Amino acid sequence: MLAVRDLKVHYGKIEALKGVSLDIEDGEFVTIIGSNGAGKTTLMMSLSGVVKPSSGTVQFQGARIDKLPTYEILRRGLAHVPQGRMLFPDMTVLENLNLGALRATDDKSLGERLKEVYNYFPILAKREKQKAGTLSGGEQQMLTIARALMVTPKLLMLDEPSSGLAPIVVEELSQILTRFNKGGITLLLVEQNARLALELADTAYIMENGNMSQREKSSSLLNSDQVKKAYLGI
Repeated sequence: MLAVRDLKVHYGKIEALKGVSLDIEDGEFVTIIGSNGAGKTTLMMSLSGVVKPSSGTVQFQGARIDKLPTYEILRRGLAHVPQGRMLFPDMTVLENLNLGALRATDDKSLGERLKEVYNYFPILAKREKQKAGTLSGGEQQMLTIARALMVTPKLLMLDEPSSGLAPIVVEELSQILTRFNKGGITLLLVEQNARLALELADTAYIMENGNMSQREKSSSLLNSDQVKKAYLGI
């Protein structure tokens, strides 16, 4: 579904990505773990078109997307849930969700999309007329993910979705992500909570200093002494 080859990104003279390559198969659940500053967020932003790569290629479902604008990448079915939520706080839950459907290209009605989203996040149906800025942190994160679902993505990328959330909310989100994947959505998860990420995903990449240093089955990395020491605090 996604093929990234030798992707490089510069911020001025600083090379943030140094030739990153990765592959994601249709239906797969992939995670990228790494320390702060490794380049994970830059990679996500370059895949969704927010940051333009200096060189390299990104193919999504067989077609190059690395030179396309963000809205066109979204129209093709690659949705990005950014770090920091970035909701419209003075708009209602429903208004935020409606914005998510603006770039949808399939035949589903707005009502059908809302029904699917509320099935995953029933609390949002109860908060439909409430302003997004008045929601709890967990509810805001749910709304951010739900807004991305409104476009009916084929690949959903999530950047640090558990950040700042209570453990009980993290557990709920984990279950929802698993449901997404079982429902046919391909997932790419960047997560500082390495244990959580490895427990959820099928395949994991380790990112270090702008490079992909390792690709393994998540279960193998969970049992790696090196990974336990570096990322799991064991």
